[in-house]
Amino acid sequence: MPVQVSAVRGPLPTAVADEVRAVAARAAVADGVAPLSEQPLLWLSDPDAVVVHLLARDDDGALVGYAQVDVALDAQATAELLVAPDARRHGTGGRLLAEARSFAAAVHGRPLHVWAHGDLEPARAMTTAAGGVVTRELWRMRLSGAHTDAPPRRPFPAGVTVRTFVPGQDEDAWRRVNARAFARHPEQGRISDADLRAREREPWFDPAGFLLAERDRVLLGFVWTKVHPAGEHGPEPVGELYVVGVDPDAQGLGLGGALTAAGIDHLRSRGPADVILYTDADNAVAVHTYERHGFAVEAVDRMFTFDTAGSRSDDTMGG
Repeated sequence: MPVQVSAVRGPLPTAVADEVRAVAARAAVADGVAPLSEQPLLWLSDPDAVVVHLLARDDDGALVGYAQVDVALDAQATAELLVAPDARRHGTGGRLLAEARSFAAAVHGRPLHVWAHGDLEPARAMTTAAGGVVTRELWRMRLSGAHTDAPPRRPFPAGVTVRTFVPGQDEDAWRRVNARAFARHPEQGRISDADLRAREREPWFDPAGFLLAERDRVLLGFVWTKVHPAGEHGPEPVGELYVVGVDPDAQGLGLGGALTAAGIDHLRSRGPADVILYTDADNAVAVHTYERHGFAVEAVDRMFTFDTAGSRSDDTMGG
């Protein structure tokens, strides 16, 4: 099945963005895992996103594959891609990967990082055959509602108060602490004002679940929660510790554990029994904190890295 791949910079037209979401939804049902993470979905229609959209269409013009390449940084490019379930094993994934590598190589020596969500065997086989090397693991961890062996609740340090996020007031302070807390994190540390406000417009956003820890009106840390409706992560609604962050100057006070517990308490007060979170496998401090609260790994996403120095747009692989 021959396909044509076109590249688009800037926001996709609404109809095209809807096509991408529809194919992504079909892939999620077929694979049991979403092929695109939250940020690429938000960037489909974002005029400020420095990304390239790669659209693969068949002879009838139907969208059968999609890739998004984040080219905002000269140091690296990051891509996520998907192929419609009924259009696989015809080389579409390989075409998209080859095109993504070419856009990454527009800056000499810039590597391409590609996420394989769920670490599915076909995606792993394709990326490995193309020379990709695993360089990062992202764990999804779950706290079951049946788990009762939680550590003793650690109180917040003296003088620290907790309040909810106020839209239109707290964005600048939050972004400053978030950037400091995740200075070495390639995605979270780059969240812009536009990225934050896009999340505030999402249906799931609830400032009551966005808790800020302050001392003398200075933000020290935060826990941001999210509730997934039934069907996204199981038959029942599931809570998520969306982000937990502590300013480096406030580390060592026990804020991470206290904020984690506060987030869990808030989510369970809303109804969900199970709580999930995402964390890098090599973040030993965070993993230890979450394991103490009863979280266990339930799924793994892997990042494959490609040296694009010699990549060509006419590379072909199975996919």
